[in-house]
Amino acid sequence: MVVESVSGLIVKLNHHNNLQGSLMRTYLAAFCCLFVSGSLFAQTSISLSVDATDAPRRILHAQETITARPGPLTLVYPEWIPGEHGPTGPVVDVAGLHITADGKELAWRRDLVDMYAIHLTVPKGAKQIDLSYDFLLPAVAAGFSSGASSSSDLLVLSWNQVLLYPSEPKADDITVTPSLKLPTGWKYGTALTTENQNGGAIHFAAVPLKHLVDSPVLTAEHFKRVDISPAGGPGHFIDFASDEEATLAITPRQISIYKQLIVEVNALFGAHHYDHYDFLYTLSDQVAHFGLEHHQSSDDRVDGRTLVDNALFRAHASLLSHEYVHSWNGKYRRPSGLTTGDFTKPMKGDLLWVYEGLTQYLGNILAARSGLRSEQDYRDHLALVAAWLDNEPGRTWRPLQDCADEAQLLYSARGDWNGWRRGVDFYDEGDLIWLDADATIRQLSKGTKSLDDFCKKFHGAPTTPAATKPYTFDDVVATLNEVVQYDWRKFLTERMESLSPRAPLGGIENGGWKLVYTDSTSDYQNTLEVAYGYTDLSYSLGISLNGSGNVGDVLVKSPAAIAGLAPGMQLIAVNGMKYTKDRLEAAITDAKNGTSRIELLARNGDSYKTYSVDYHGGLRFPHLERDASKPDLLAKIISPSEKEQ
Repeated sequence: MVVESVSGLIVKLNHHNNLQGSLMRTYLAAFCCLFVSGSLFAQTSISLSVDATDAPRRILHAQETITARPGPLTLVYPEWIPGEHGPTGPVVDVAGLHITADGKELAWRRDLVDMYAIHLTVPKGAKQIDLSYDFLLPAVAAGFSSGASSSSDLLVLSWNQVLLYPSEPKADDITVTPSLKLPTGWKYGTALTTENQNGGAIHFAAVPLKHLVDSPVLTAEHFKRVDISPAGGPGHFIDFASDEEATLAITPRQISIYKQLIVEVNALFGAHHYDHYDFLYTLSDQVAHFGLEHHQSSDDRVDGRTLVDNALFRAHASLLSHEYVHSWNGKYRRPSGLTTGDFTKPMKGDLLWVYEGLTQYLGNILAARSGLRSEQDYRDHLALVAAWLDNEPGRTWRPLQDCADEAQLLYSARGDWNGWRRGVDFYDEGDLIWLDADATIRQLSKGTKSLDDFCKKFHGAPTTPAATKPYTFDDVVATLNEVVQYDWRKFLTERMESLSPRAPLGGIENGGWKLVYTDSTSDYQNTLEVAYGYTDLSYSLGISLNGSGNVGDVLVKSPAAIAGLAPGMQLIAVNGMKYTKDRLEAAITDAKNGTSRIELLARNGDSYKTYSVDYHGGLRFPHLERDASKPDLLAKIISPSEKEQ
């Protein structure tokens, strides 16, 4: 429409006999100025101001000014949040909403079907409306994006939580000018461009609405910014925020590893699609722990002592590499079903096994290539993943494709009976599938090609600013065939639709290793159990517990399930003695050498009952064992590609 209006005016001016030469150019210049300023064609813009000075009390104060025309208007709150793959926008936490025009209060009403939309009428003569409201930050850390994002000393600001915008025009055509007021002394990090700052008041450059939602802000009293930029490349930074200064003590070795991560990821893809990149790294026990990808940054939240506690550092080794990969796989290249162009349209997750599964695979191997995870830890992690999936009873009724299709619901599913229900398994099973694909490419090409070549073709050159290039399943298959000819459609479809009780272990086995079980945990598994206070006996009794003996999950048809144990119970005693992890493991070992059952006293609510477990297989913990009859492809896959110059 705009092009037609401009060309139409030019045609008229060209045919007007009284307009010649410089006079015509003057008219055109005047028109362009009016067009750019929005005087001829109304441009939807939003001025958004967030006061975070009450963030320690878990309250954000928001004010918006939105350009508007007289008549009916629908405002919407972001519902489908990119990267969260579901309708997770926390609209219930908006409070105190007031809308005015020319200083007069306007009535509004929520849509009776779409709870994320409200309707109002803009009065005659009004050119804008003003909104004021609060967002009530959650206090409980449990959960994903619905969990806590603030403490007395820090805040992760997700702009979608403090944003209402018109339903028309398209969200991609709305420009937002954001500003933020911080508590005294707090520093911040973000992918947004700062125009100016006066004390705690920060004014950012105007951005398209979709880029604003894609650019959270991490702010804290205890804050440290570390430059990990490679020589000659764009800026890369880790912005650390913590509840205490002591936990920001990053070591030179850790910095060098993070620098190597940038080198390895850029070597993998061969190009990048951002102007700069910020890891927003929150170290706190008071916020929800997860990672969320953005195009030029990532929202990474872990335990408060992760930098200074080796066990926690090892446990979170692949978080930053995973989220960083998403800048290419998820943000730049994105499944067409997840590329909606708006935050009100439902997303389709059928290709999440590429979006998240491939990212899981790449994040893990890049953690090993960069030194974030040791070669042994990589194999031990892979063994834990393979063992869980290979013993998961739910795979006999729900194919992995259905896990992706139902992802928007499975993300919020409970953790009990998880092995029977299945969850967002496209992460870890995707890891195995793409390892299998990598090993297959290497074998078919006799070592001349690998999945790295697919990544360069699919996600790489040319280097561009932040942009999104959607893809389909056909695009994935076609690019794999460009690397090496094979029936990739059948290869991937069989694995996505399989109801086999066995996990796809071809990548491990063709990679020169095999999954085995021994009576002792790996050092990596032991580190995880100590760090998070749990005991995993899934492959012996079929049960996992926390440090207090609370049963987190039970595998159906396992000895524990057959005996009658269930999630939510608490073990009180083992063979007549008070429950401890050591006593339970000793009882399992003793039962292997005899016929006696393991007697477990458990509390179920207010009831107590003894459950007799008939199991004599001893302790079983997963490991990878070298198969010397095959080349060690795993070692090649995780070998560093290059060192930082």
